[in-house]
Amino acid sequence: MSDEAVDPQLADYRASIDNIDAALVHLLAERFKITKAVGRYKATVDLPAADPDRERIQIERLRALAEESGLDPAFTEQFLRFIVAEVIHHHQRIAEGEHF
Repeated sequence: MSDEAVDPQLADYRASIDNIDAALVHLLAERFKITKAVGRYKATVDLPAADPDRERIQIERLRALAEESGLDPAFTEQFLRFIVAEVIHHHQRIAEGEHF
């Protein structure tokens, strides 16, 4: 018998977590859709895949937002750096002529 069958409160918490996880996936999908468009634009105007100044500003901004929200800023930075690394990888692939 699962924990949820025994504990309806736990089931409610888990249902909320499941909904938030689904929202996160949809938000990330939308974010990557936009960053791929940025990558295509950068490739057409011959801009580099990475923008360290923009990344630094974003990290500072999101660390501050994390602190305001009660979220660990170090975790937030690590998460953002992971996403940015994937975005840069996409931009490099686009610049090399790959379509995805």
